[in-house]
Amino acid sequence: MRAKPERHVNILMIDDNPADIELVRESFEDQAVAATLFAARGSSQAMAILKGVSPAQPAMPDLILLDLKMPGMNGFDFLQELRRDGNLQSIPVVILTSSSAQEDIDRSYQLHANAYVVKPTGLDQFAQFVQSIRSFWLETARLPSPQTGKALY
Repeated sequence: MRAKPERHVNILMIDDNPADIELVRESFEDQAVAATLFAARGSSQAMAILKGVSPAQPAMPDLILLDLKMPGMNGFDFLQELRRDGNLQSIPVVILTSSSAQEDIDRSYQLHANAYVVKPTGLDQFAQFVQSIRSFWLETARLPSPQTGKALY
């Protein structure tokens, strides 16, 4: 029998590809995951959201899904800035990218990513990815408490 997550979680997906965002969103909905998925179309927008400049997200995320290859501030730059910020550094980050290059994997972990996943290529694989997020991050792992306990506005 599947254990229920202890609480509803907020997930911030940072990706410049709207189709990938929609696939993940639909997979979360199809599997009735106890999470709200928010999206930022790039690292700069995500950092603005996290630092309270943008009202696009009502609460601090419990987990971040981060693409690496984006225009402007790429995922590496975002991760480095996130880890330097005392208010944000403990948010778990799962790299979700199309790159399977070993140097990208190594650099992500050097910058303290919590996991590295190559983007699935089909609907079934996206569903499997979401199930693995649910199983590990929402049911097995214990997430840190929200940093501020407040909404970001």
